[in-house]
Amino acid sequence: MKKLIALAITAVFLFLVGKTILWSARFMRDTGLTPGLVIRLLFDQGAKLKAKNGSTNVLILGMGGGTHAGADLTDSMMVLSVNSDKKSMAIVSVPRDIWSDTLKDRINSAYHYGEEKQEGGGLLLAKVVVEDVVGIPIHYAIVIDFSGFKKVIDEVGGIDVDVPRAFTDPDFPIAGKENDTCPGDPTNRCLYETIHFDAGVQRMDGERALIYARSRHAEGEEGGDFARSRRQQDILTALKNKMIRPFSWVTPGRITRLSRVLDEATDMDMNLAEALTLGKQFVRFSGTEVKKISFEDKLITPPSYVYGRYVLVPEDSWEDIHSFIKTQLER
Repeated sequence: MKKLIALAITAVFLFLVGKTILWSARFMRDTGLTPGLVIRLLFDQGAKLKAKNGSTNVLILGMGGGTHAGADLTDSMMVLSVNSDKKSMAIVSVPRDIWSDTLKDRINSAYHYGEEKQEGGGLLLAKVVVEDVVGIPIHYAIVIDFSGFKKVIDEVGGIDVDVPRAFTDPDFPIAGKENDTCPGDPTNRCLYETIHFDAGVQRMDGERALIYARSRHAEGEEGGDFARSRRQQDILTALKNKMIRPFSWVTPGRITRLSRVLDEATDMDMNLAEALTLGKQFVRFSGTEVKKISFEDKLITPPSYVYGRYVLVPEDSWEDIHSFIKTQLER
């Protein structure tokens, strides 16, 4: 009897050891985290990131989310370039209305078309299309659902954003009313509200930050997609500045919730080890000012009959834009 009990215990032990080994192997395969890499993340560089000339370029896509038409169009598009050699960071704003000969449509539809073909194809197609626009290799991509991203900002206790100019947007769409109508009002004014921001540094919660990032109908310099792209850069920079100062917001409960809401609000083509390493780069360069690069003044709007809609194309050539971006990144 004792031998049978000992044999049973041994069998259970071997089963548990085998399951643990298999789970560990799957975990390391899926996340890229090995014991050696964890040590390197703590005391050294971390995982080896894809890069060219010391720069790792990440395409960041922002979409409105939800169930309304166009929910998976990426109305925010920018490239984060992190140079580990120079310890520098830059954000290249990419206007969503640029015409793509590859897509025969605006570039903000790339993610939509890619996902239509196959799950996960959106990030791949968007990377290819944006590479053609900016002229630098795109190593990774991440898509952010802004309707969920506001929870991320709330979990870190809000962010401080420096608003350069006061503005009022009288036509900000009210969330949840995208498919409604206003009986008796042909202008459908009930679908919109007026929002206002004063100039100066302001603390914003997730909802306020989302409004700031989405506004595009103000008068003057703060109206249009170019200003909106700049404000979205401001939001990401402010969030970066908050997250690299964890003592102001970190608690065990917040870490758990932040991990969950980040997973719900984002999708990416890098594994956990690569994401943690990139995050460590942010912390290491915490004193570095993020350079903001825009090439909007090198784009023009051709007559609508050329492409059948409002689009943007190079005033000169794509080669000119590629050269401009590379020069800015090398400074």
